Amino acid sequence: MRALVWSVGLATVGYLVFSLWGGWREVIDAASRVGVSGLLIALALSLVNYGLRFVRWQYYLTTLGHGIPWLASLRIYVLGFALTTTPGKAGEMLRSVFLARFQIPYTKSIAAFFSERLADLLSVLGLTLFGVATYPAGRPVFYFLLVTAAIILLVLHSQRWLDLVRRLIERFLRGRLKQFAGNLVDIVLHSRRLYRWAPLGWSLLLGLIAWAAEAYAFHLMTVWMGLEIAWPATFFIYAFSMIVGAISFLPGGLGGAELTMVTLLMLNRVPAPEAVALTVLIRVTTLWFAVLLGVAALIRHRHP
Repeated sequence: MRALVWSVGLATVGYLVFSLWGGWREVIDAASRVGVSGLLIALALSLVNYGLRFVRWQYYLTTLGHGIPWLASLRIYVLGFALTTTPGKAGEMLRSVFLARFQIPYTKSIAAFFSERLADLLSVLGLTLFGVATYPAGRPVFYFLLVTAAIILLVLHSQRWLDLVRRLIERFLRGRLKQFAGNLVDIVLHSRRLYRWAPLGWSLLLGLIAWAAEAYAFHLMTVWMGLEIAWPATFFIYAFSMIVGAISFLPGGLGGAELTMVTLLMLNRVPAPEAVALTVLIRVTTLWFAVLLGVAALIRHRHP
C-alpha cells in the first residue's frame, strides 16, 4: 500500500503543478463546464470499461478450467485495481493470491493477467487507428508496438519454439532456476490456450468496446467544454496517451500519459487551461476511480 500512497501523493502534486501552469482559475472554469452530470456519465462509462474487462477475465478463468462464482470473482478482480498504479499494472497480480484460495495455480492466474495486458494493448492500438495517419510523430511507437504484439502472438502459437525451450531447460538448468524457468513456460502454455483464434477474437471485441467507452467519455468532455475536435482525433489522443503511459513503466503511467495528452490536445489548438482540465478529469474518472473501487474492495475483503 506504500506504493499507492506515494502514487496518490505524486499525482496530486503533479495535477496541482499542471493546474497552476494552465492558470488555476481558467482550469477550474473549464472543468466546471463538464458539470456533475458530465462526471457521472464519465464514471458510468468507466464502469462499462471495468465490467466488460471483468467479463473477459471470467472468460479467461473458465477457459483455463477454473470457473469460480461470478460474485467472488468480481470482488477479486476489482480489488486488483487497488494496485493499478504500479509499473505495468503488475500489482494487479495481487489477484493471484486470492484466486489461489479457489485452487487456481499461480501459473494460470498469472497467465490470465499476462493475456489481459496483451489484449488491452491490442485493443488500445486498435483505437489509435482512428487517428494515427494524422499524427506522423506517433507512427514509430505504433508500428513498434504492433510488431512486438505480432511477435508475441506468433510465439504463443508456436509449439515448436516452446518444445525447444523445454528441452533446453531440462538439459541446462538445475534446482530453483529450473523450476522458475519451467513455471514461465507453463505460464506461456496457459496463455497460448487463451490466444487461440476464437478466444482472441472475443478478447479483442470486448477490449475494443471497453476502451472505446472511456475514449468516448473523453470525447464527450471536449464537447461539453465547447471544443471542436472530431471524435477520431479524441479517440487517438486518449488511446495513444494510454499507450505512452503504459510503455513508460511509471506507476499507472503517471506523468507520461498526462504529458502526452496535454501535448496532443494543444497540438489540436486546445487552450492550455482546457487541455489540463480535460486531462485531470479523464484521469480522475478512469484511473483514480478504478483505484478507489479497488481500495474499497480490498478493505471490505480484509474486514468483511
